[in-house]
Amino acid sequence: MKSRNIVNSTKHIIIIFLILLTFFPFFFMAMTSFKSIYQFYHSFWLPALPLHFENFGVAWGQLRGYVMNSVLITISGTIGTVALCSLSAFVFARVDFRFKGILFYLMISIMMIPPVLVLVPLFVWMKTLKLLNTRIGLILSYVAMGQPFGIFVLRSFFEAVPKEIFESAKIDGASFFQLFRSIGVPLSKHILGALAIINILYIWNDYLWPQVVISSNELRPITTGLMVYYGQYNVQYGFLMAGCVIASLPLIILFLFTMKYFVAGLMSGALKM
Repeated sequence: MKSRNIVNSTKHIIIIFLILLTFFPFFFMAMTSFKSIYQFYHSFWLPALPLHFENFGVAWGQLRGYVMNSVLITISGTIGTVALCSLSAFVFARVDFRFKGILFYLMISIMMIPPVLVLVPLFVWMKTLKLLNTRIGLILSYVAMGQPFGIFVLRSFFEAVPKEIFESAKIDGASFFQLFRSIGVPLSKHILGALAIINILYIWNDYLWPQVVISSNELRPITTGLMVYYGQYNVQYGFLMAGCVIASLPLIILFLFTMKYFVAGLMSGALKM
């Protein structure tokens, strides 16, 4: 019994340590966002007084354009991804055509390729199509990159729906798009919501791809816009961390209000993560 208590206590200590290790970067970010540059260097690990709330006003004034860019790109990319992959998945699940299996496995095989390996060919395509340094180019690339995973997830769900539901609707004269709109979409709303949240998190937090394709300062999303605080000789850490807090708040608020839909999508069995 005593050895079991020691083992349980050790497990609890390890779990608490890991939790603290996970949340410390967020605590450090929030703490540093209220510091001046002098306080940052002279009180690195500890909070310092007075608190500089003006950091957030300055950061918002400089970053709001980037935030609006991120909002536009994220919403457009997510809507395009979910709409297109849901329709494609419905076709793969409910329509019989030649080479369907081959096309499907070719599609999902793209998920096996590390994203960094497709940066150069995707950049070449964007340049060829004259979509470099444009919002529409960035949005279309996110829609394209989100298709394999979305189709894989939604096809599995649509195939699990009893075919009798669709057959009875066909007998009543429903067209393909009516089957998709009136049966497929309502039944998959929780999975679509979970998929939308995953895409929002990915697009909002992406740094590498916007850094590659966007060169104009006014078109940058918030992830690359934060680079304005990296000067040639120093970094404005107070403003930078305040900007990071501002960039994090939309995702925190989104997840707080949509958590039940995300969990419902995971629990439906469509997403195995």
